[in-house]
Amino acid sequence: MKTTSLPDQPEAKSPAGADIRFMMHGSSGNMIHSTVSPHQTNRATVHATVSEFWYVLEGHGEIWRDNGKESLTTVLLPGTAIDIPVGTAFQYRNVSDQDLKFICIAMPPWPGDEEATFLEGKWPPTAPAP
Repeated sequence: MKTTSLPDQPEAKSPAGADIRFMMHGSSGNMIHSTVSPHQTNRATVHATVSEFWYVLEGHGEIWRDNGKESLTTVLLPGTAIDIPVGTAFQYRNVSDQDLKFICIAMPPWPGDEEATFLEGKWPPTAPAP
């Protein structure tokens, strides 16, 4: 059994460009806390083997997801939960003057940044490559 606390400072950047803090890692998945700066638009990506669940804690953003059959944009507000199934193209952005913060659970555990392939998204990215 594990117990962790949220680190004080970001420990890395996601492939898309969000600041991340590692929270939990196990054999079936891992959990991170993500922060997207005000008015930041992250790079569009697709994952090869990992699915994700997100839960928004603070801020106001948008996420575009496209699974090849359906393409939609969802508003990200506190209390919103979304999924990103493996193989789904996605891009997200913060549309406010405050940080956008969310919990992300990856299943199976994130294998490394080679998991993400970059592609053209819905919006021009403002986030630099990590």
